[in-house]
Amino acid sequence: MQAQKAERYTTTAIVLHWLIAVLIVGAFSLGLVMTDIPGFSPTKLRYYSWHKWTGVTVMLLAVLRLLWRLKNRPPALLAMPAWQRKAANGLHHLLYVMIFAVPVSGYFYTLASGFPVVYFGLFQLPVLIAKNPPLAETLKGVHYWLNMLMAALVAVHVLAALKHAFIDRDGTLRRMLPGRSI
Repeated sequence: MQAQKAERYTTTAIVLHWLIAVLIVGAFSLGLVMTDIPGFSPTKLRYYSWHKWTGVTVMLLAVLRLLWRLKNRPPALLAMPAWQRKAANGLHHLLYVMIFAVPVSGYFYTLASGFPVVYFGLFQLPVLIAKNPPLAETLKGVHYWLNMLMAALVAVHVLAALKHAFIDRDGTLRRMLPGRSI
């Protein structure tokens, strides 16, 4: 298939996409590392703080991204079979849900564990629920499994982008790459 001439995403959409993607990968990786550190060491506590700060930042950027998306229509999908179009739309919707659900579940897990979230050590986010160990245990599992689901969805998203770039060669990926013209 030949690359199609297509409209690019806006610079704002591209920057938000890649910034959120990098932060999600960083937070996910940090989450895996920090939970494997035994006990409570200064390093582990520092990683937990970084993980929380990254999650809050993802949430804030996700709000900006959603507002941008509501005001600025993305370019139309390029020509593809109907099932791929439906899959792409469904995957994008699920990714948006997860970009919000994962940080929210982590935030409530932290609060239910009895710890405040102090963004960059500067200001405390509202404490919306009291310490509740049984709820914390449930939310720990919810946060973990939402992360695993997001990782799977991101993997599918990346594989689909690579398929469009290297098999279909249809220009889909180039529309979201920074600094590239179509």
